[in-house]
Amino acid sequence: MKKVLFISSTGGHFSELLQLKPLFEKYDSYIITEKDETSKNYKAEFGDKFYYLPYGTRSKIFSYIFKYFYLCLKTIYLFFKIRPKYIVTTGTHTAVPMCYLGKLFGRKIIFIETFANSKSKTLSGRMIYPIANLFIVQWKEMLKLYPKAVYGGSIYK
Repeated sequence: MKKVLFISSTGGHFSELLQLKPLFEKYDSYIITEKDETSKNYKAEFGDKFYYLPYGTRSKIFSYIFKYFYLCLKTIYLFFKIRPKYIVTTGTHTAVPMCYLGKLFGRKIIFIETFANSKSKTLSGRMIYPIANLFIVQWKEMLKLYPKAVYGGSIYK
């Protein structure tokens, strides 16, 4: 069974990632998100295949630098613990280190650009687009910004 890692930051990006829940059962799936109030109950649902990264926001830049450094270290640990063949993400900064580490070790990277943006690129989209094996947009207009992307339609059902 293919080992697939699903990763995103918390909030709306994690909500989008959860729309892929039917895929979680088709593969040997692992889920990673940031730990906060909205994600704290998912560990009980997914058990030992669910991991947290530290929550950080760029609005508190000084503490964010240290939290992001710790996030990168924990990302390395989780990558080698899980050893995924595929990494699927809806973004943001939480997923970028995992995607680059995965690419470095020959893993397939699948990025789904957020539904929230229909006219501009996200920072994580700009960073992962060059290394993604499959880059999916949810708005046809986004194909102008990401010419090698695939239009997948809305992730929400």
